[in-house]
Amino acid sequence: MIYLGYSILGALVGVLSGILGIGGGIVIIPGLIALFGLTQHQAQGTSVAMMVPPIGLLAAYKYYQSGNVVFPIAIFGAIGFFLGGYFGADIANRFSDATLRQVFGTFLIAIGLKMVLS
Repeated sequence: MIYLGYSILGALVGVLSGILGIGGGIVIIPGLIALFGLTQHQAQGTSVAMMVPPIGLLAAYKYYQSGNVVFPIAIFGAIGFFLGGYFGADIANRFSDATLRQVFGTFLIAIGLKMVLS
């Protein structure tokens, strides 16, 4: 039954990512913590692992079909994302769980305020 819950969370995230283009972590991370009791570190690591194949392949393909992929940005951005993700994960693992949760929450609030006020 727990696997069904994981699949439902993944489906919800997939739909939101496809519609809004948001990083699934905005939904996945809080969901994994609130619904499944993961720590902040576990939720972030699991979120990254969840997002790689499904979002990177199928959603990008649908956008490509509509002519909405700018390849130079996608390619070079992916290279930066690949390297940045490695170093970012190293930095995140040095924080305590509480500190990482506060940094994550502050980031979400800041982005939300920017979006609402601009």
